[in-house]
Amino acid sequence: MSCSQKMSSVKAVSELSGAEDLAQFGYGQELRRELGPFASFASGFSFVSILSTIFELFATGYGFGGPLFFWTWPIVFIGQFSTALCFAELAASYPVAGAVYQWSRRLSNDSIGWSAGWFMLLGYIMSVAAIAIAMQSVLPSVWIGFQVLGGDTALGSPTGAANAVILGTVAIVICSLISSLGVRAAATATAIGVYCEIIGLIILLVVLFTHTSRGPSVVLGGGVPSPTFWSFLSSTLMAAYVMYGFDSAAELSEETNDPRRTTPKAIIQCLMVSFFGGALMVMGALMAAPSLTDGNLAKDGVSYVLAAVTGGFAGQVLFAMVAISILSATLAIQNAAARVMFSMARDGALPLSSFLTRVSVRTGTPWVATLVVTVLAIALLWLSYGDPAIFSALCSVTTVTIYFAYLLVTLPMLILRIKGVNPVSGGMEYFYLGRSKGLIINFVAVVIGALLLVNVAWPRLSVFDPGNTHWYLHYFPIIFMVVASVFGLITYKYKNK
Repeated sequence: MSCSQKMSSVKAVSELSGAEDLAQFGYGQELRRELGPFASFASGFSFVSILSTIFELFATGYGFGGPLFFWTWPIVFIGQFSTALCFAELAASYPVAGAVYQWSRRLSNDSIGWSAGWFMLLGYIMSVAAIAIAMQSVLPSVWIGFQVLGGDTALGSPTGAANAVILGTVAIVICSLISSLGVRAAATATAIGVYCEIIGLIILLVVLFTHTSRGPSVVLGGGVPSPTFWSFLSSTLMAAYVMYGFDSAAELSEETNDPRRTTPKAIIQCLMVSFFGGALMVMGALMAAPSLTDGNLAKDGVSYVLAAVTGGFAGQVLFAMVAISILSATLAIQNAAARVMFSMARDGALPLSSFLTRVSVRTGTPWVATLVVTVLAIALLWLSYGDPAIFSALCSVTTVTIYFAYLLVTLPMLILRIKGVNPVSGGMEYFYLGRSKGLIINFVAVVIGALLLVNVAWPRLSVFDPGNTHWYLHYFPIIFMVVASVFGLITYKYKNK
């Protein structure tokens, strides 16, 4: 069946219930529809989680780009917002769990769709591990007892990297226990995390902008020597790592009431709020930093600034709120990964599919998929135990795999538009970009997305192995994509077995 035939087969949906709407795609209502608009927004906002991810990677961005790395933020946003608009169209047309996987196979074919789902799943699992590591950036500042191993708390140190694995493991286990209580419990926990993140962000911005050492012109260089062009490109890793995951609102489509109307808004809103909040946070940190040249910004990032301008109980409260937002982000990403795995297995697209599709009768959640994601994420953490170089490599590979999966949606979508075929149907009354505007936005999403993918994956010793400890880390993203592709071919061969 051609793409246009598949799309035309979907009936008008304005009068259908969620279960009836889902049935048009050949699926029964196994997961429980208990989520409203705020829960949908919260899932995407928690995934992006500017408070935790900027705390985690500000030092990396500043270390390569100095104050000018601020401008990587709007550059990346233009590409990602274009992608988000395309995804909003698709979310209104195909409100099905496993969003990127489902969209890609409907826009192209089952093989390309499977590849999108495979890399999305890998990226999500690695994201669970990568975001959980961020606990190390804040918890020892709340209470030094969280530095279980003693020694240097910085993520770039051996003791900090090792301790990060311990804290990250605990965070992932806690999220798994919350998920086991059901989607409503997970949504409540995520909402609490979002409230804490928004309140914490507001407090942090007030603190930063009332303790400034210089003006907003710092984003033009601040008297610090300008980075080379190649170093500036390296600094985009922070913005590229932060600004994805907005599609996770669509992963919960089958658990959301009125998803065709709710999910597109959630996708756009969470990225818009994240962009403006993150831009202010980066600017505020640059303005409030006691020094731009003493090396602390490139070592400890926002944690250094916050510790310098606050102190005592107030600082600990802010760090605690960041820790809650990190936990919320870990939970949101874990849930998104489980839905991708469940959606692919439901189509018989993974080995042991009948096992992976099991849904808890008590909670209505895909408990087996959640358990598998938990085990794999923790295993990834322990593979990087004590090696600070693995951290940057893990963040980079996570970004590469997800950006590649995004392209497997936006590129087929663009090809259809160029051919004059409408890539969406059945939801245009809820969100539709139009023919001409959609073509331009889709083109921008593909071009910037491809450039970001190449840039983040480019082998750089200074990014992936600054200590020159392991030759393979220098080419880690490329090696990983090759290995993942080979393993994917094997998995595809034995799917549904």
